[in-house]
Amino acid sequence: MKKFILLTFVLLFVQTASLRADEGMWLPYMLSKQTLENMQKRGCKLSAEEIFSFNKSSVKDAIVQFGGGCTGEVISNEGLLLTNHHCGLPQIQEQSSVEHDYLTNGFWAKSKAEELPNQGLTVSFLTEVKDVTDKIMKHLNDKMPYAQRKKVADSIMKQMEKEEAKGKGEFINVRVTPIYNDNQYLMFVYQVYKDVRLVGTPPWGIGKFGADSDNWTWPRHKGDFCLFRVYTAPDGSPANYSKDNIPMKPKHFLPISLKGVQENDYAMILGYPGSTNRYCSSQNVEMIINETGPAYIKCRTEKLDVYRKHMDANQEVFIKYASKQAGISNYWKYYIGQVKQLKRNKVVARKQALEKQFAEWVNADAKRKAEYGNVLSDFAKSYATLSKYEKAIVYHREAGTRGGEAIAFAATYNNLISLKDPEQVKKQLLLRKADVEKNFKDYDYATDQEVTTVLLTSFYKDIPADMLPSEIAKIGATGDFKKYVDNMLANSIFSSKERFDKWLENPSDLSTDPVVLLMKDINSSYAKLLKATEDAYMTSKNANRLFLKGLMEMQKGQDFYPDANSTMRLTFGNVKGYKPSDGIYYDYYTTLEGVMEKEIPGNWEFDVPAKLKALYEKKDYGQYADKNGDLVVNFIATTDITGGNSGSAVLDSKGNLIGLAFDGNWEAMSGDISFEEKTKRTICMDARYLLFV
Repeated sequence: MKKFILLTFVLLFVQTASLRADEGMWLPYMLSKQTLENMQKRGCKLSAEEIFSFNKSSVKDAIVQFGGGCTGEVISNEGLLLTNHHCGLPQIQEQSSVEHDYLTNGFWAKSKAEELPNQGLTVSFLTEVKDVTDKIMKHLNDKMPYAQRKKVADSIMKQMEKEEAKGKGEFINVRVTPIYNDNQYLMFVYQVYKDVRLVGTPPWGIGKFGADSDNWTWPRHKGDFCLFRVYTAPDGSPANYSKDNIPMKPKHFLPISLKGVQENDYAMILGYPGSTNRYCSSQNVEMIINETGPAYIKCRTEKLDVYRKHMDANQEVFIKYASKQAGISNYWKYYIGQVKQLKRNKVVARKQALEKQFAEWVNADAKRKAEYGNVLSDFAKSYATLSKYEKAIVYHREAGTRGGEAIAFAATYNNLISLKDPEQVKKQLLLRKADVEKNFKDYDYATDQEVTTVLLTSFYKDIPADMLPSEIAKIGATGDFKKYVDNMLANSIFSSKERFDKWLENPSDLSTDPVVLLMKDINSSYAKLLKATEDAYMTSKNANRLFLKGLMEMQKGQDFYPDANSTMRLTFGNVKGYKPSDGIYYDYYTTLEGVMEKEIPGNWEFDVPAKLKALYEKKDYGQYADKNGDLVVNFIATTDITGGNSGSAVLDSKGNLIGLAFDGNWEAMSGDISFEEKTKRTICMDARYLLFV
């Protein structure tokens, strides 16, 4: 059946002017004539329908949302799936042990029988998009307070999702989401596949080469990939894991090109970017620079220091914490770079200049003044409050409920703990037995003990007394967080598999568990902070909605794309080097020679596998060498991506896979808020290096 998409709101504002450079995370199901012409000028040979169609096979049918926050793509007619090593790291870590250390040594299934199933891992294919704006907007009006407006819209969206999914089974996921800052609403329907098996992963010295030191930087030398396979029931339908399942027969898979890339070649990416905030206010940016970023950096630096200490001392701890450390480290360095580049790129001043232009446009017309006249004053008023509480709010999460692992573990069962009947709690916990087993499998008591002590100490020292949880304030008055944490963990079921299992044998009220007591106190304090900022938050959200609506009206003739929100997007540009600062120029590619230049034997970030070194010394690259006899490892392109695009296929002008996107660059770390025209680059792994490995 044909699917029709009516994006009326977009059509109101899509005219004929050109957008800046390669900026844009475009909705591929609604490419304007202007955007298509720009793609073709840059070198694209595909039609819009060849890229995205519901009526016939297209490139989009090879693109999946991988797990909870990455992208993957099908690259064979038997469901072989490609994504980043760091996206598959939780599964690689889960499959690893000291005896079978796939993290360090890699893993390659030599037959389909050896491929490893992964409980809980899913991939989703987009099957339908509908514009439901009119159905929601008819229940809303500008006189509604934003909180009421949001409540009404959320209720309608949930009902729509429920109705659309009704009777379609467990393998359909429906999501209605606002775009353009709540000015439009779209429904996305996905088919979900739950039997996804690990096929191969390179060793740590390839897949994580450079690790934290190289993260978010160029030049780069990483083989950031791993392989999975999607399985279906014998009739081709999605199914839970079964030994009788068969490899998926996809509607489309991506051919891989061995031609390689040259500077100025066309490059295009389809994927699922997670979140951007390109239309935010100058006050929002100031809060990130002064409050949000520094708070995240401080808490995560302390946590990572403890992790590294224990991981370096014990290989078993290294395996347990590899995925956790990578996840925490990624956005630790992100915030360091973001704060630095927001300042360097003068983003606050650029936002203020746009706001000044917006104010002049609003004040020039009485009707516009009536609709948009309070937008900028609402920004100023709301962020005066939000900034006051932001550091404390971040600490409640990063040093509190997400800080120590036992506390975080208890927090995930907060709704169960509040049940009065211990037998009911036990029953629910047994239903989630796999989560409990996984938690304790990857838990190290000594590491958690030190992390919790360090973070709670900083929580007390760094946050004003009137914003502290009462329990932390009380402990701080005694000055001995270590003693408190030692006692708390020694007497909690959430820090010991043995105590947890013993409790299951004879369940009792958990409200007196010391970890639960602290977790609930932090949650209670956190709720008070959110209450104190609720009105300001709602005011800022409504101002955001009106600001973007007015901006699109003010800049008629410019193509607008919505902020990223984990829905499929298209971005395009060219392979190209850049000048990061005065007197320096970065080439568009790196080679295996650079890997060897960075090598530090025995170092967890820069150790090189012996086999890779041997092949390098022989220059034995086979058909994967370039015309100069070198093996290209990574390249960069001017495409516009963010987190969630990790694992996205990089395509040439004809839709062939030429690489795999895995990172952004340091000089454009402000990119989630402000696109940096001169320096924004996507760091990609060359397809030839993938096949060589």
